[in-house]
Amino acid sequence: MKLTIATALAVASLATTAFAEGDAAKGEKTFKKCKACHAITNGDDTIVKGGKTGPNLYGVIGRTAGSYADFGYGADLVKAGEAGLVWDEETFEAYVKDPKGFLAEYLNDGAARSKMSFKLAKGGEDVYAYLVSVAE
Repeated sequence: MKLTIATALAVASLATTAFAEGDAAKGEKTFKKCKACHAITNGDDTIVKGGKTGPNLYGVIGRTAGSYADFGYGADLVKAGEAGLVWDEETFEAYVKDPKGFLAEYLNDGAARSKMSFKLAKGGEDVYAYLVSVAE
């Protein structure tokens, strides 16, 4: 019995650590680079006033790619969503690091394109943690 409880606690600890890889406070600072194109709003509650070139990122984590209502996504991002792309930590970080390269690999199409031209070379895990924190 003691071994089972200890094992359960160890697994829970590892799961929490894996989920919390990024630093939400650092992500909030890094998000300043993103707000030129993206806002974070929940209805009338504006968390970050940003641009409208990109979709609203409130609740993006766990969302199917290319599915935010009333936003004109590029065809390849919509196609990726239709193929099952859902934003989780791994996919989000890879996409923000190299949007075009990520879609080309995901869709197995070297000609795939992304409307997002900005590449976030580092700090994707922190932005991910920040986006998770504001949607709780």
